[in-house]
Amino acid sequence: MTSIRTSGAGTPAPDDVTLRIMPASGAGAVALTGWTSVRVTAGIERLPRDFDIEMTERYPREFAELSVKPGDGVALFIGDDLVITGYVDIYEPSLSGRAHSIRISGRGKCADLVDCAAEWPNCQVAGVSTLAVARKLAAPYGIAVTSLVADRGRPIQKYQISYAETAYSVLDRFCRYYGLLAYDGPDGNLILARGGADRAASGIAEGKNLERGVVTLSMHDRFSEYLAYTLTTNPLTEGRDFPPAAKSVDSQVPRHRRRVVIAEMGASDSGFPQRRADWENARRKGRSAQVRATVDSWRDGAGRLWTPNTLAPLSLPALKIDRVSWLIGEVTYRRDESGTHADLVLMPPQAFQPEPFNLYPVWRDVQ
Repeated sequence: MTSIRTSGAGTPAPDDVTLRIMPASGAGAVALTGWTSVRVTAGIERLPRDFDIEMTERYPREFAELSVKPGDGVALFIGDDLVITGYVDIYEPSLSGRAHSIRISGRGKCADLVDCAAEWPNCQVAGVSTLAVARKLAAPYGIAVTSLVADRGRPIQKYQISYAETAYSVLDRFCRYYGLLAYDGPDGNLILARGGADRAASGIAEGKNLERGVVTLSMHDRFSEYLAYTLTTNPLTEGRDFPPAAKSVDSQVPRHRRRVVIAEMGASDSGFPQRRADWENARRKGRSAQVRATVDSWRDGAGRLWTPNTLAPLSLPALKIDRVSWLIGEVTYRRDESGTHADLVLMPPQAFQPEPFNLYPVWRDVQ
């Protein structure tokens, strides 16, 4: 049943979804509950978090007092847990002969990093850390940045930003250069981290909380060896058989399957080709095993919401996955006519290693 109440009225149940609207006009905040359909998604490879929720009128013109506009600030709670802080993207009322409903969708604050331009004086980055870059790119959009990694690498020497680039496209390259993931937290702010930052209090087990599980075990994207070659500017070298700059072997691939990748040399990073080949190997190996699970609760055994970048134990012997702890890459909190469910995507931690990126490539001839 739909209810419309002002901010702070009553205590929500653990799985009540409350959308607190902060109008851009400065009017008082309003909290909405009683949604008939809920979909809230967060992940470590998607930025930002987003939601899509719907409610239906209990009686004619119940929504007449409701004023929601695209661009209004929102905070979405599940029980007392903050899940998304951001803005309304779409407000969509609908009317038919039998019903009147509203649909509201929105994203976390980091949507502005994905959508908007990178603001940087002179477009030249030099002598600063990745964390400093992230904070400077995020500041114009009112976004704070937290790093869960103590060592974020040496300062960036010099880099030129293009005028048309978004803030996130710039940040993504720097994060890949230092092997960092960039995703948003419940407060809407940006997090820099590596995979496996936390552990869930419980996991996913058949016969307990598993409603549906699908395990994908694949070989079609794996190769027995990965050869990394570097580029050359000399046209006279075309057709010559040069040895690879690096090689990485996957001994679990049962037949000969070769994959060639191009890895730019670095003026001060001669080990980049090996890291590029090893990443290709590790990521493809990690992505070859995936669990998509639907469980009967939004929370683990300790009452904590399922959270991305959390290791969760898996006990699915009937699906040939047992006694392993894999990383939650994405979680969707879902409620509809079929009930309350959480959809989880889990893979081995190595599947989430960021692709190496060389900020300062040079031609092999120059090297």
